[in-house]
Amino acid sequence: MGGGMEAHKNKWIEDWSSARENLEHNFRWTRRNFALVGLFGIAIPVFVYKGIIKEFHMQDEDAGRPPRKFL
Repeated sequence: MGGGMEAHKNKWIEDWSSARENLEHNFRWTRRNFALVGLFGIAIPVFVYKGIIKEFHMQDEDAGRPPRKFL
């Protein structure tokens, strides 16, 4: 129906998509990767959790209730 309308491939976009599809095969652990996983995968979630728990305990204290236990 609409023959002869092939798209022109962009070399840089094709290279980028190929690298993205094969990321798990080309990935290497480096100091920087360990640091990023430690920061965003462990440290920040722990600090956010601790902040939320602290807020709950402050609300319990204001309401005159004993602090709730989490985990």
